[in-house]
Amino acid sequence: MATRVGVVLSGCGASDGSEINEAVLTLYWIERAGGHAICMAPDVVQGRVVDHLTGAPEGQAVPRRVLAEAARIARGRVLDIASVRDTDLDALIFPGGHGVATALSNYAEKGVVCEVHPEVTRLLKAMLQRRRPMGFICLAPILAARVLGPAAGVRITFGTKACEEAKHAAIMGADVRPCPLREILVDEKNRVVSTPAYMYDDARLSDVAFSIERLVRQVVSPARDRQLRPQAGSGQPRGQGQRGPGPQAAPQEPGGGVVVRKPARPA
Repeated sequence: MATRVGVVLSGCGASDGSEINEAVLTLYWIERAGGHAICMAPDVVQGRVVDHLTGAPEGQAVPRRVLAEAARIARGRVLDIASVRDTDLDALIFPGGHGVATALSNYAEKGVVCEVHPEVTRLLKAMLQRRRPMGFICLAPILAARVLGPAAGVRITFGTKACEEAKHAAIMGADVRPCPLREILVDEKNRVVSTPAYMYDDARLSDVAFSIERLVRQVVSPARDRQLRPQAGSGQPRGQGQRGPGPQAAPQEPGGGVVVRKPARPA
């Protein structure tokens, strides 16, 4: 069975929903990694609508629903997040975009004392408890910081520690680390992977594609390995069903964080 990877969307468009490049690349690399993407979003009214050409809010815009907007990215195949159980998923990934701060949480309004959407909180806590891998792209690690920071001291990155989001995440209880544009940060203890993507203003599409591929593979691999692992008492010979030796352990930072570095592909 293909690894079931939940992809939580927050609308459609970097300024008021999911960052489209990050979302589409996530779906693409999940498929390439042999996984099955399950798109979902909260069925709530979008807090604001932005003209993506000018960057200005559209004050007279017709109210939009986040779930319907997310369907633009998912080609209509998107679920209300309230209908998705944690047991339906082997892994979970959050693309970035400003919808993280307005639809999946109210971080844009309340900062460090923000509240995360209750269905997002439910899935995050359940996946952590079940030790299922999770990935957070661009701004999305703020969700991990708010929900998992106080409980698990989750290790995340926004690229630089100097940005406002990184400072807020540290106050929330997360262990925030720096990470170069094309790399990923792996919290092995909590099975959380994060990457900066468009948190770097000079990020190119090729840079973002490269880092999201690595994040997706890092998330999908342990989920798939869990599926292949023999159950206790099954009598399956050791190693049967395995695809060869796993990747060599990456060098650890003090405290257990791992910044994964591989030779960069030509842009």
